[in-house]
Amino acid sequence: MKKLILAFLAVFFSLPMMAQEKLKIKIEIKNRKSDTVYIASRTYRKMIPVNAKGIFEQELEITNGLHQFFDGAQDYTLMYLENGFDLVMTTDANEFDEKLTYTGKGSAENKVLADKGNSDGGLMTYFENPDKDAFTKFFEQKKKNDLALLERPGLAESFKTMVSQMFQQEHQMIQMQYDSNQEMLKLKGKPAPTFSYENYKGGKSSMADFKGKYVYIDIWATWCAPCRAEIPHLKKLEHEMEGKNIVFLSVSIDAKKDYEKWKKMIVDQQLGGVQLFAEGDWNASIVKDYGIQGIPRFILVGPDGNIVDPNAPRPSSPQLKPMLLQMM
Repeated sequence: MKKLILAFLAVFFSLPMMAQEKLKIKIEIKNRKSDTVYIASRTYRKMIPVNAKGIFEQELEITNGLHQFFDGAQDYTLMYLENGFDLVMTTDANEFDEKLTYTGKGSAENKVLADKGNSDGGLMTYFENPDKDAFTKFFEQKKKNDLALLERPGLAESFKTMVSQMFQQEHQMIQMQYDSNQEMLKLKGKPAPTFSYENYKGGKSSMADFKGKYVYIDIWATWCAPCRAEIPHLKKLEHEMEGKNIVFLSVSIDAKKDYEKWKKMIVDQQLGGVQLFAEGDWNASIVKDYGIQGIPRFILVGPDGNIVDPNAPRPSSPQLKPMLLQMM
């Protein structure tokens, strides 16, 4: 859950682009895993290649506001960018969040977002805790801590206004997500809802096709940066679990207009496992039947067709592989 709700909300918070100075941005990533990085929002997307010095550096005309930064491999963060900023980001790909720092014009605003992202680390613990009183106590303190970040000196008023509104929406979404999560946990031990979707390799596939095996379901979309960040981990896990009694089933909920993008990503990323395309986008039956409020979402189904974990650990989680091996 860490950063995901903020990343989702980022697409709704931007300002009109005016004729003015360009954004100057310099990104230094120690132990980088990719030669390209990306900056994106609802109306803007830019790929920045590494230069001869091993640095990502460009001048850009950008839509002022909140953007997602993706390191091209597995990590992402929320950034506030304006034309006229002269911003330097530094981090280490091996400890992306922990080592993330900013200097230069625009650093004050982005330090707020970096600290906000790091402070959300304990949220998942409470999402999976049926003790509502414990969640409420944690959540009330979290709201106070979030708003306190905006009291730091030197922040642009436009940033404070935008992020304050975003925090309010985020808090509403967290409460909704918590309530939904409690309902989702009730799925554990029950028969997995069935579905039948187009298989990239031809024909259709359904849950019934995999009865007798563990099924690790990945619900994702090509536009979802956190989903893409899990791909290298998922591919590694598939390789390590080869020959075991488990199927890795990826279900895309891309819109129909992005069907070709889905097929292209399967080829470009050399995706393995079983690749299905759900009909209906966010109205697909799998979304409704499994109570999906956000992606990526991972679900583990047992050989008997019953749900083992309706909110299974991600491929990047160190908990997942030992859990699977213990079941085998």
